Amino acid sequence: MEKRQAFYLYLDDIREIDPIYNQFKQYKHCHQVYEAKFFVQAAIFHLGINEIWFDLDHDLGEFAPYGGDGIELVNWLVEEFHDKNVNFKFHFHSMNPVGVQNMRSAIEKYWEEF
Repeated sequence: MEKRQAFYLYLDDIREIDPIYNQFKQYKHCHQVYEAKFFVQAAIFHLGINEIWFDLDHDLGEFAPYGGDGIELVNWLVEEFHDKNVNFKFHFHSMNPVGVQNMRSAIEKYWEEF
């Protein structure tokens, strides 16, 4: 099976990435928002990738001081990329229903969930 050209980014402070996502040529497990932002920028601006699949947790526990919780990443993506030629797809796996709804509300105007 040919690997997907899209970049897959998993953001979670505790859970590990599911091995099914090795179907992507490039994927990254980030624990903090600053790290996730770095990899998004690298994928888009240095690797020329215009499709990124995000699998996001909301509450990042001890990693929250490094850029905040998952909503901060989502808000940054909307602010920086809503008018760019990028295809983002999202999945939210947080146990925080309010946090998930806030992230959904932020992206619904621009991108879809998978």
